[in-house]
Amino acid sequence: MAKPPTLLSLFIILFIITVTDAADSEQPSLPSTVCIIGAGISGASLSHFLRKYSPSESPSLINTIRVFDKNDVVGGRMSTVTIAGETFEAGACILHPRNYHTSNFTSFLNLKKRFGNSDDDDSLGVWDGHRFVFKTMRFDSRFRLVNSLISLLNQAKAFWRYGVSLFKMQAFVQDTLNNFMKYYEGLDTRPVFHSAEDMLKWSALYDLTSRTLEEELVDAGLSPLLIKELVTVITRINYGQSTRMSGLAGGVSLAGSGGGLWAVEGGNWQMAAGLINGSDVELHLNEEILSVSHVGTHYELNSSKGNSYECQVTVFATPLDESDVKFDPPILVPERKMQHTHTTFIRGLLNPAYFGLRKVGDIPDLVGTLEDPNIPFSCVSVLKKHEDGEMTYKMFSRKPLDDTMLDQIFSLRKDIIRIDWAAYPHYHAPEVFAPFVLDDQHLYYVNAFENAASAMETGAVSAENIARLILSRLSNKSAYISSVSNTKISGFGSSPDLTDLHSDL
Repeated sequence: MAKPPTLLSLFIILFIITVTDAADSEQPSLPSTVCIIGAGISGASLSHFLRKYSPSESPSLINTIRVFDKNDVVGGRMSTVTIAGETFEAGACILHPRNYHTSNFTSFLNLKKRFGNSDDDDSLGVWDGHRFVFKTMRFDSRFRLVNSLISLLNQAKAFWRYGVSLFKMQAFVQDTLNNFMKYYEGLDTRPVFHSAEDMLKWSALYDLTSRTLEEELVDAGLSPLLIKELVTVITRINYGQSTRMSGLAGGVSLAGSGGGLWAVEGGNWQMAAGLINGSDVELHLNEEILSVSHVGTHYELNSSKGNSYECQVTVFATPLDESDVKFDPPILVPERKMQHTHTTFIRGLLNPAYFGLRKVGDIPDLVGTLEDPNIPFSCVSVLKKHEDGEMTYKMFSRKPLDDTMLDQIFSLRKDIIRIDWAAYPHYHAPEVFAPFVLDDQHLYYVNAFENAASAMETGAVSAENIARLILSRLSNKSAYISSVSNTKISGFGSSPDLTDLHSDL
């Protein structure tokens, strides 16, 4: 006859049952509802990759996808502005030829690429606050041979001033790009990353985030003159920051000054609109999420419209740095400041006397500036030359430019639009990264990767990894994604109606 269970045995059995029930209660029910906060490129890419990587057979891991944005249009930091009847990119505006995710999005959505002028078409001037220390020649001849000769002269001028450091800079950028290309490897060889640090170390890019761009370029053999002038102009234009910014973001900035750059005809925001339209989501525009509470197996989201939503998975695809979202329980995210870029669009004419010149035609098409607190703007460029002789300009500055200052810089001002962008993080080395998973459950943060570099493509790269991370954790299978890598997403192959998702600023 078997012995009756002892008190200790009963206690152990009861403990095992209790722990098992508790563990089960913390697992989200399947299929899960995913709530994404942010309808920019990161949130749109995430919704796309969640659908693409989800199995078509039952049971599916993902049911409903809800996308929220506090603005009344999609696109996030991708937007356009209309001034004097002309439309221009107001936010994120250029893409690199090796930005494969955004290039694929453009093809999927039947959008058209618009390529900028070649590297030499527009004249460049480096302004130190008193004079142009370097200036290329503009060429607009009808004869190709003349233009080719002027291009060669410009290259010779650059080489005469900066020497072989130009080639060393190109080599640095190329090495950075080659490492970044690892993020496009096949799913069978590319892991699912649980942290930004692991993601960067795997691609051999992490060390660039621990040192400044200036330190990296000095070690690469670049001359102090090239770093002070041309490199500084590029970082001020692309990130509004100096060469003391962290090295990887600086490398991305330098890559954004190369050839083959492109944008989406009609506005880059169309990528976000198309991906959202093609991903079968519930879109909630003009609805800000005010609080997120973890309640057992799900999250409760409360919005500015007084609505409450239950989500098994919650993802922030927008920076938390200037957000007032309340989390229960609280989360820990490293403090990070956003770099504000004040963008001013002006139709009129620059004042040549401000630059020590006699006529407007002597002013370069793109004026970049050195790192000097007395220079009020980072850059000013010609967006369009009009038949009446006027021009539309775009200016970047770290502080707003008042009318008194603009009246000094411009001899004629007709139309003006001012925009204050919390455009990208203020980079400093060494970078400290927020976690991808904010609470060890299913609260995710796509923009943790933005401390490495901020660009449309880096947002898509991070979103693709977060999609794989969500699905692998929901299924408890680390290799889950590789088996569904060829899954097709519906909605591509036709041109969706995007006009209802966006309007100009």
